[in-house]
Amino acid sequence: MQTVIFNSKSKSDIKLLTDLAKKIGVNTKVLNETDIEEIGLSFAIMKGSTKEYIDTEKFINKLRK
Repeated sequence: MQTVIFNSKSKSDIKLLTDLAKKIGVNTKVLNETDIEEIGLSFAIMKGSTKEYIDTEKFINKLRK
């Protein structure tokens, strides 16, 4: 499976692209703001993940300072 993301301010351009994709048998999904934020957050989590154990209490105390 491969994924392509198009970003446009024009709803008519997005509609044209999704209509064409459907015509040739490609599945489409138009993302809303929440979807985009969740994808961004998941990328940030993956990038920041060190797989090291972190003491939760120490971490929370640092955040509170």
